[in-house]
Amino acid sequence: MDKPQKPDSFPRPLEGITVLDMTVALAGPFATLLLGGLGARVIKIENPAAGDTCRNNAPYLGRNGATLTREHEDDISISALNRLRNKLAITLNLKSPEAREVFADLLKNADVVVENFSRGVLERLGVGYSYGREINPRIIYCSITGFGSAGDPGSGKAMDAIIQALSGVMFASGSPDDPPVRVGVPFADLSAPLFGVIGVLAALHQTRRTGVGQHVDISMLGAMTTMVACESYDILERCGVPLRTGQTVPRLAPFGVYPTRDGFIALCAPTDAFARSLYAAMGRQELADDARYATRDGRVKHSDELDELVQGFTRSMTTAEAIAKLDSAGVPSAEVRHPDAAMRDPQVVARRETVPLVHPKYGDVGDVYGMGMPIRFSGASAEFDRPAPEMGEHNEDIYGQVLGYSREKIEALRARKVI
Repeated sequence: MDKPQKPDSFPRPLEGITVLDMTVALAGPFATLLLGGLGARVIKIENPAAGDTCRNNAPYLGRNGATLTREHEDDISISALNRLRNKLAITLNLKSPEAREVFADLLKNADVVVENFSRGVLERLGVGYSYGREINPRIIYCSITGFGSAGDPGSGKAMDAIIQALSGVMFASGSPDDPPVRVGVPFADLSAPLFGVIGVLAALHQTRRTGVGQHVDISMLGAMTTMVACESYDILERCGVPLRTGQTVPRLAPFGVYPTRDGFIALCAPTDAFARSLYAAMGRQELADDARYATRDGRVKHSDELDELVQGFTRSMTTAEAIAKLDSAGVPSAEVRHPDAAMRDPQVVARRETVPLVHPKYGDVGDVYGMGMPIRFSGASAEFDRPAPEMGEHNEDIYGQVLGYSREKIEALRARKVI
């Protein structure tokens, strides 16, 4: 009988795919991070005069651990350590006339381009999709922009808070009298690249059949609004259910976050069976026969009263006691954890869904955790296992070995500030 292979000996799903990464900040780099973790060769292209803006994001990691400001020249932004892993870094000044020819050589060796510049920037530089497909008809361009390639000319630059504001999500969170609530996790910056990666994978599959590439056009506003539209907030409001319901979800009552003596728990009992189990855990079995609480419609109609009863139960115990009692009754519940504890959950760490971020020179000096790859394959390996590179770290490798440029040509391009 054959011995099972170790995961690190498995092939990577996207081995043989080359991605030109022309992204900055978070939305674009997150997309290329995922593609790199899946095994694509990701070549990150940065302007030699000014690299990815994430390289200058606080906090930093260096010889003294994590600090809010850069204290030494070799301190590295934790954002960069997180987002630039599994990438090869080269420099190319696309504003230089000579850069277009260099970029053409890169395109000939690539399968995918990912970019998140403001709409139209690459076209103005002469290296947009129309140029790319002339050089390589199989090339796939993925553009992640605030409002799509046909967005309103007056839409302006898009950032996470702008997209959250326009998508409606700020009024889907919080209590009725609260001001708009910005979701702490940058969901607009994280959801758009997920759709971008899905689009790239689908386009690669189609190109394999047709031999022709295409433009994958992702709107951050569209991605975020699609997620908001998963719930019929406007219809519920028309039917008398408040748009903003704070810590609970009345239409699924009892469902939400409830206080304990020393913290909070999330508790979800949306079905009749779960509700009966909750009543048993509360020692209030009679509620299962009460017309106000026996059925879903009754619980929704009397959600405020039911939530008061549940809060009385949860407030009487510590978080650990409440979780133990609910768990023994089969009621879905969990402690509301701080990100520090959540990112260091032993199960999450064991599955490498969060991973330690280490300084390439000083190692593990700050107990810093970052994003892992939350996909496990039975016959493939997916991992962020190469550190974030310095700007231009792989110029000689890519320009020399991949494109075949001579050392003299590379030095000449560098001298003319093309790379």
